[in-house]
Amino acid sequence: MNQAVHHPELRCENSSEISRPGGHYSHVCMGAGQVFISGQLPIRSDGSQLNDASFEDQARQVLANVDACLACAGVERKNLMQVRIYVTDINNWPAFNALYAEWLGAHRPARAVAGVAQLHFGFAVEVEAVALL
Repeated sequence: MNQAVHHPELRCENSSEISRPGGHYSHVCMGAGQVFISGQLPIRSDGSQLNDASFEDQARQVLANVDACLACAGVERKNLMQVRIYVTDINNWPAFNALYAEWLGAHRPARAVAGVAQLHFGFAVEVEAVALL
């Protein structure tokens, strides 16, 4: 018999500020003093996809979605411990890094950047993160 397992110290939620998940996952899961943010794509809160937008506009939307997830968890950017960035064209890395540095200011969480062959819906960037609760 398959039953959903509920753990009283684990809480998974979806932000009302961004588009509902398109698959079997939650935007944010919290537990053990940590916040895990699912990969965020450049999708507006109304569900419109920015796959034809410039890389910079896609990146700004992704970071705004991460902000919405942080707010859903009741934490701020300064709580970020690790950020993982996936880009389909590593040549866009300098543009993302500039936006990212502006977005974070002096805070410098651990980070990984991976060039990938493709992302859902033809997007150019995806970001996932872990923060301190």
